[in-house]
Amino acid sequence: MAKLTKDELIEQFKEMTLIELSEFLKEFEEVFDVTAAAPVAVAAAPGAAGGDAPAAEEKDEFDVVLEDAGDKKIGVIKAVREIVSGLGLKDAKEMVEGAPKAILEGANKDDAEAAKAKLEEAGAKVSLK
Repeated sequence: MAKLTKDELIEQFKEMTLIELSEFLKEFEEVFDVTAAAPVAVAAAPGAAGGDAPAAEEKDEFDVVLEDAGDKKIGVIKAVREIVSGLGLKDAKEMVEGAPKAILEGANKDDAEAAKAKLEEAGAKVSLK
């Protein structure tokens, strides 16, 4: 097997669906015994910056997590397919049945709120993280 360059590997990832990437990430974590958690930054001591720091920065990226599909799975599956473009029926069904599951990751606030509203309207329990 020929060794792929970093750029070739990235191109391969671009062709994968969200579910395929998620499954790849899980398998990668298992095989190499690592986690893809973001590193935690160490905060500076109060007053070290020489001024008052802003209270709390507003989060600008959200994950929309389907906690439970509820009784109306078909409606939730349809909503998931509307939210995640290019998602097939089988993949959407697997996402819904695999709850709790991230439906959108790294979405801006407006997109995350819209997706949450659409899923809740379909009867699902949803959280933003």
